Amino acid sequence: MENENSVIYGLEFQARALTPQQAETEKIRFFIGTQSLKQTNNQIHLVEFDEENSTLKTTVFYHTLGEIWKINSSPINTSLINTCYNTITSDNTCSIRTSILKVPQDVNSDQIENLDVVVNFSTELLESDVKTNEFNPLDETKSITVCENQVTLWDISESEAKSILNINLEGKNNPKFTTGKWNPHQNCNQFTTATETHLKTYDIRSGQIAWHIESVHSQLLRDLDYNLNKQYHLATCGDDGFVKIWDFRQTTQPVYSRSDHSHWVWCVRFNPFHDQLLLTASSDARVLISSAASVSSESNTENILSEDSTVTPEPKQMLSDGPLQWCEHEDSVYCAEWSPAEPWIFASLSYDGRLLISRVKRSLKYQIML
Repeated sequence: MENENSVIYGLEFQARALTPQQAETEKIRFFIGTQSLKQTNNQIHLVEFDEENSTLKTTVFYHTLGEIWKINSSPINTSLINTCYNTITSDNTCSIRTSILKVPQDVNSDQIENLDVVVNFSTELLESDVKTNEFNPLDETKSITVCENQVTLWDISESEAKSILNINLEGKNNPKFTTGKWNPHQNCNQFTTATETHLKTYDIRSGQIAWHIESVHSQLLRDLDYNLNKQYHLATCGDDGFVKIWDFRQTTQPVYSRSDHSHWVWCVRFNPFHDQLLLTASSDARVLISSAASVSSESNTENILSEDSTVTPEPKQMLSDGPLQWCEHEDSVYCAEWSPAEPWIFASLSYDGRLLISRVKRSLKYQIML
């Protein structure tokens, strides 16, 4: 029987890194990375949700490289993840670096294993802290790292990553990159970065700017996400508390803008199957599912063939824009993610180490489907 209550999983350590197992389309799985100040204590938890019984199966791995600030999974290979982690350098300073790790297919749940590093990234080329390491959605031999002042395209087909392209950020007042995402549509030839309050998208074939949007938010731009169903739409969120959707063919103003959180918005995600649903996480300790139906790929009207074979337009009842469902945490929520295997399941992680796996309300699901 379907249960609409969230399932809670608690970690021993604080955490702010969460990702679904992107390449897994049968099982509902999420990876969590911990942030223990004692580096050797850090862990990666693989959490599998049994939807039918509302139960969790977890596997824990050691992550002795350091405290995890970001974790991503390969969209092609189920056994590959990358982490961005804070580590102690040879001169006894802290630095955020990245590695690609291999997750074993068969594990002994009674014994905590270390994950093997399968790709290293040159610290000489990573001149500043790594913000994220993004797998190419179509080519498993490529990834891009975003550092504070540079974006680097890598060949990751061997154990030592090789730099293919390096883009340096220049400008007045020493601007910095915050994060970045591949554009999944243009044959993955574009990569979009968040730079202070602006969006800058680069053509990775030339390293030149393909398009940009200035002053996307009035305060720091925290995250962005592409709509898989509408190739010119992407969502952004930031410290001004707003969530916006932009059509980058017309950049003067967003096509959608709402401020339903009371503090910084750290994460925004389109539902990969039903793009009228937006998932957001904030340091106001709330996770929201909101409707962006007015700019979704769903048509406002559908043609129904009547008995006398004449086509008559009948309006389809659309969701109203705005909040539809929320769940509460007791601490800041830095990550929220949809499951690639089940469009009605999402996970959220708060800094106190509490993971919630939740369902879209049954009434809302039927309203979208019918």
